[in-house]
This record gives sequence, C-alpha cells and structure tokens, in this order.
Amino acid sequence: MVDLSEETNELMITMIPPWKEDCQLISQNMKKTQIAQHNSTLITFSRPIIAKKVPKLGMEFDTVLEAKDFWKSYGGMMGFDVRQLYANKCKLDNSVSSFRLICAKEGQRRPDKRDHLTKQPLAETRTSCQVRMSLKFARDIKKYVICDLELNHNHILQIPETSHMMPSQRKISEVQALQIDLADEAGIRPKETHELTSLQAGGKDVLGYTKQDQKNYLRSKRKQDLAYGEAGSLLKYSHRQLLNNPSFQYAIQLDNEEKITNIFWADARMVIDYAIFGDVITFDTTYCTNKEIRPLGVFCGFNHHREIVIFGAALLYDESKESFMWLFESFLEAHMQKKPKTIFTDQDPATASALVEKMPETYDGLCVWHIMQNAIRHLGNKLKDGSFILRDFKACMYNSEDQFQFQESWDALLQRYKVEDNSWLKSIYKVKEKWAHCYMKKVCTIGMRSTQLSESFNSDLKDFMRSSLDIIHFLKQFERVVGGKRYKELQAEYNARQKLPRLKMIHSPLLKHAAQSSAAYIVSRTENNQISEYQVAYIVSPQLAQQPSM
Repeated sequence: MVDLSEETNELMITMIPPWKEDCQLISQNMKKTQIAQHNSTLITFSRPIIAKKVPKLGMEFDTVLEAKDFWKSYGGMMGFDVRQLYANKCKLDNSVSSFRLICAKEGQRRPDKRDHLTKQPLAETRTSCQVRMSLKFARDIKKYVICDLELNHNHILQIPETSHMMPSQRKISEVQALQIDLADEAGIRPKETHELTSLQAGGKDVLGYTKQDQKNYLRSKRKQDLAYGEAGSLLKYSHRQLLNNPSFQYAIQLDNEEKITNIFWADARMVIDYAIFGDVITFDTTYCTNKEIRPLGVFCGFNHHREIVIFGAALLYDESKESFMWLFESFLEAHMQKKPKTIFTDQDPATASALVEKMPETYDGLCVWHIMQNAIRHLGNKLKDGSFILRDFKACMYNSEDQFQFQESWDALLQRYKVEDNSWLKSIYKVKEKWAHCYMKKVCTIGMRSTQLSESFNSDLKDFMRSSLDIIHFLKQFERVVGGKRYKELQAEYNARQKLPRLKMIHSPLLKHAAQSSAAYIVSRTENNQISEYQVAYIVSPQLAQQPSM
C-alpha cells in the first residue's frame, strides 16, 4: 500500500497552476504512480500529481465551499469518489464550526433483513475506507484549517478515463439544464439530446453528466411542475394562459367528488380563426396521447389557404352523450354562441345525439372515409371473386345527380349483390342525407366531405406525444403541434404573396384578377373544376365574342 502524501515531494513539477483550475487542463507531464493493491495484484496507471492539489495538515480555506471544492478536485484527480460525513454548527451564530470530508467508500452498508429474499442483491460499494479530511474553524485567523488527514485507501481507484463517472464529479450546469429543457420542449428524445450535447462538449467524458443524470433531471422537473397535483397544475397553467392573454378560454367539469372529468380550452388565436373560418368544421377523437388514456377531441377547419386551423380541443373522461353535450356547450360559450353551418363527424351515435340537442340548426355530415372503412368491414364477404360492390357503393355516394337516380342505383346495388338483408346497409341508408352527394347539394361544405383534417392533426400529435405524458407536458406538446400548423399558414401566406398561379386560360381577365388577389389553391381549383363551363360561356356569348381582347 502506498502513502501518496510521502510521494508528493518526489513528483513535484516546475510550473504548478492554482488548485482551483480544472484537472484536465493541468500539465501533460505524467508519471507512473502506484495507487492501490487489490487481491495481491499491483495496479499502476498514469495520472498527474500536483503538489498544491494534495491536502496537508494545517492547510487553510476561507469557506466551507472552498474546502469542499478542493476535496472534490483532489478526489477527481486521484480517482476516488467523495462525500461529507458530518458538519457541526455553532449554537451562537449557526455557522459551521467543524466538518469532515471522506472517501465515498467509508463505512459498511447496513444489513437488510430482506437480503435472503433478493435473487440479485446489489453489489457492495463500501470498503471501510479510512481516507478523510477533517477541518476546524480557527477563530483567530477566521479560516478553516485541516486538523486531521488520512490519504491511504484500501481499495482500487478509478483510472483517469473513468473518473468522470463518479457522482461527485458529475453536475448539470445551468446552461446544460437550459439545453435539456429546450430539447425536451422541442420533442427531442433524451437519448438524442445526450448524444448532441456530448458532441458539442467534445465527448461524454468531458460533458459533466451521464444519460441517467439527464433522465433524473427531467423526472424531478416534471415532479416540480406537478407539485400541486394534476388538477392544481392544470388550473395554474390555465391561469398563466389567462395572464398572457385574457382572451384564452377554458372550461372544466367536475364530478360529484369534485374531481376533474372533462377539460376544454381554446386560445385567443383559435377564437379569432373560428370567427373567420368556422362555417364548416370537423370533430373527431383520438387516444394514446396522455398518461390517463383520455380521449382527445379536436375541432378543426380550413383557412383561406386550405391549411388546417384548430378551433378548440378537449380532454374527455369518456365518449358518452353527456360528455359530448358538455363539450359542445362549452365550445359554443367560448365562441360567443356562434354555431357552425356544417360539422363532419364519424358514425358515433353519442356525438350525433348530442349535436341534435346542442346544435339543431347545424348540418351533421358523416365522414365518407369512415363510411368506406365500415363498408369494407361489413361487406368483406362480398368482395371475393372480383366483386365491384365497393365501386358501386361509391357510385351511389358521389355520382347520383338527384334523389331518384340515387334510389335507382341503391336498389340495383342491393339486387345485384343480394344484400337486401344486410343490417349495416340498412342503417347507413337511414342516414343517407348525411353522406350522399345528391342530398348535400345545398349544404355548405367548402369541399370538405370527411374528418381527414382531424385525422391528419391527430397523426401529427402522435408523432410528438406518448401515452406516458402527464397533463402539463401534454399541453406543452399540444401547443407545439398547433404552432407548427400556424407556421404552415405563414408559409402559405408567403407563397401566395411571392408566387402567382400558372393560368391555363390566359385570356380570362376574371382569373387574372383572381390570381392577383386570391390564394393560389382557390384559383387553381376554380380553374380546374369550372374550365369547361367557362369556356362554353366565353365562346358562345355574342357580346364577349365581339369585344376586343384585353
């Protein structure tokens, strides 16, 4: 066993920097030093030994923190973990009068009565190491002085390449904590965040913390966010949103035990967007976005660029009629009782029943995509041997010009495939006014026939969310996804001002004017859908034919 204090004088180097500097930036002068003897095998490795970094009896420190930093620096240099054993305080002024800093392997682990039941017990980390540094406060010089010192270890020490893994040498700085918070808010996984910060620092050995330290930091931060419980944290979040913008709207429903069951919210931008674009909306629910596995309901619509806009969202206790009735009532209150002209939903009877009671004037259209999926599910036995039943069903949905043609096509479909007794076809026929094109000619749809807007938004949500998210973290991620949709609207606005649509009808003054004042998508859609009718009117009209071209 080697006494390091005796070897220090032999390992003096000419230029000795202050002990507070980082050990990794000290000298590159290395000497072979015998460190420990373990199981009769002598372990040797290279390590810089700096005289002023080795404690000595009588060494003085101005503060307790300075002494702790010195001991931590010495432990990192030599390769052993450190901790504080005790600190005595003066009864007069509550200042520290004496304390002892030791090797982390001091003492022995207390025996556990459950050890005989443990299949894989934890490895031992204590070896009764006697290495210590005791300090007392000298009132005559007002400094802390080393009064007791032992530097001989009874265990193997860490090599320089592994010293950074010791707990005393690991700490997340304020700058690193800010980077971790920003990456977490951006939806970057902890593993990728740790890899990025390691590359920025120059390697994991100089980063200053491990991947587990980062996980522990995020876990403790989330616990702090939920210090008042999920209900209290939710109210605190809503209050903070109200302070930032008084137009923020939210509603909370409580049960008989005064526990939160349903939550609805809409920020100021959602309220403004609904006032402008809220004539036709879609509503759908999705799961697996939060820790409580509550269904998330989102109200969506189109803006003037045909981009998705959000009008409100809700976390529901269940998908019952009562929950939907409360939700629609809260939605109308948040938007000053303005009801949409048309709303598209899936084939949920609870949603339909709640809409009839809360929005009787609103046209409730069914999502044609969900209808086709249900058709595949319920007519699967008729799809064999090259059957065209789905094609004929879609023809009934889209190609019938009037109600009589629809009825003829529907009767022909039932007879051709012998499905007169199919219960699903009977049920979907009863609500044909909600999905057949011929019944919806006078319905305001702005080209919308499904809840694909909500489905698309839900898909984007699941890219950023997990079922393990707590309520506060869920709301932050929801804000991120909504912010991404709003940025797409800005991109569309930029393109509309930067670029003009290419016109096929180059002699049309009407479309030329529309191209300069309307969104490119609307102009191109109008041109493609109505080009034949407009060309006929343009050619056969005598007045237009006699006018000189502009």
